[in-house]
Amino acid sequence: MAALTIRNAYDCMSSRNNQSEDGVTNNNSQYGYRKDFRTAFPQLIAVSVKNLLLLGYGMTLGFPTILIPAVENPVEGEVLHLTNTELSWISSINYIVVPFGCAISGIVTSPLGRRKAMQVVNIPFFVAWLLFHYASTTAYLYGALILTGLAGGVLEAPVLTYVAEITQPHLRGALTATSSLCIILGVFTQFLFGLFLYWRTVALVNIVFTILAVVALCFVPESPHWLVSKKRHNDAQKSLQWLRGWTNASAVEEELKDIQNLYKRKKVELQDEEESFTEKITHYLERSFYVPFALISFSFFVGHFSGMTTLQTFAVSIFQRLQAPIDKYYATLIIGILQILGTAVCVLLVHYTGKRPLTFFSTGGAAVCCYFVAAYDGYLKYDGVPQTTEINATTATDSFIDDMGNSYSWIPTTLLMLLALLTHTGIRLLPWILIGEIFSAKTRSGGAGLASAVGYIFGFFANKLYIDMVERLDLWGTYGLYGIVCTLGCIIFYFTLPETEGKKLSDIENHFAGVKRLTNTVYRSKKIPNQEDAKMRDLKGAVNSAFEPENSQL
Repeated sequence: MAALTIRNAYDCMSSRNNQSEDGVTNNNSQYGYRKDFRTAFPQLIAVSVKNLLLLGYGMTLGFPTILIPAVENPVEGEVLHLTNTELSWISSINYIVVPFGCAISGIVTSPLGRRKAMQVVNIPFFVAWLLFHYASTTAYLYGALILTGLAGGVLEAPVLTYVAEITQPHLRGALTATSSLCIILGVFTQFLFGLFLYWRTVALVNIVFTILAVVALCFVPESPHWLVSKKRHNDAQKSLQWLRGWTNASAVEEELKDIQNLYKRKKVELQDEEESFTEKITHYLERSFYVPFALISFSFFVGHFSGMTTLQTFAVSIFQRLQAPIDKYYATLIIGILQILGTAVCVLLVHYTGKRPLTFFSTGGAAVCCYFVAAYDGYLKYDGVPQTTEINATTATDSFIDDMGNSYSWIPTTLLMLLALLTHTGIRLLPWILIGEIFSAKTRSGGAGLASAVGYIFGFFANKLYIDMVERLDLWGTYGLYGIVCTLGCIIFYFTLPETEGKKLSDIENHFAGVKRLTNTVYRSKKIPNQEDAKMRDLKGAVNSAFEPENSQL
């Protein structure tokens, strides 16, 4: 989930490139709204309030990082002292639970509405933070992590749809991109709080953000699309008036009519195009599904086993093991900052460089970092003494090793920080970007859900196996294995990853169906001559086809 909002952002961006092939027009540009601060500001407020929920979810992802070292080597008076097996579950249990939350997300939240669903999902977060604070046994911690995992999955449907349904097309991409940054920012807050507060106190502080999200959601409107689907047309009109700059009823009348017509047509289309269960299953047996599914699954595997998933979770203990020259909590804080920076770099560059170069740069750079960390730790393990020398720890040798470790400990510390930056410029976000692009139209929804579940499962195994891997392979062997995974990833991506940036969804579908291969050229939007300004604005600001009526039916 840490990048699930990136997926929706690229869904919207992909639809811009694809509108001409689908016959979708952007009527919003014809509604007469002014593109000024007054019109955009209420949409910014609504999205920012929604982002408070994602900030809270990011906190649940970052909390184990400060929890694990505190219960592994507890201070005097702490009742919890966990074994390595228990720590491995603490680091991973939330990942394995998220897919179950995703599976019931739409069913549970759709009847409530987007806004109320986002408020209700804060209840398990609230209970989880209380369980963390008052935990007296491991069961309390497990229960809290299960709740946060389920809540993180359940919030997927209302969060992903709310932004798409309330924003204007020319604002949608930028406003959606803020969501992924808020999740990483939530992770970062836990690293920051861990510097100054005990983990039980941090859990109490986190409750404040949960309550703030619930209260703030009371002051933003419900999605007009959901209100129309429930035949609450007057409420939908008031919602649009608020979202379009606190304007009057006549200003939103045309957009409201389009939304109403959209849901009337959807009802008819569902009746006309209803497929049997067998027909639906056959779409998932075609090459156009299983090839992109395998590519995304492999991307998730490389992303989680590139070393970054375990670094985020076990950062404190890893820096302690490597004798970082700065405080291990400060080092962890820097990791959080670099994650945010890497994500921003990816969002800004991907439309210029394309996905392939960023992927090779990110994955190859991660491999180099992992190999050097492994070499450093392995050299220290053998005491830096030639193999011909008998390795009996004398006082002189121990002193030499300590001095060497202290003198060069900045090397692995810097490499791990570089690893955090590089992985977030590409491989950590790649699968979430691809999810919205490479599945066929008939399998996009189901394929995205299945691929997301695979991603969370790989995240679970990456953290769950880490402690056992370090015990059996040592740290140098573990990072050596991560380096091998990244190297294999580079090679396999070179032959299997097409450049999808700027390509039409139909062309991408044909590539994976084996009809016509994509070129590796990055297509960027160009100025179209002999077109009216309004038409050009339409092409630049195409709305997600899921929320816009088709031309032929207008």
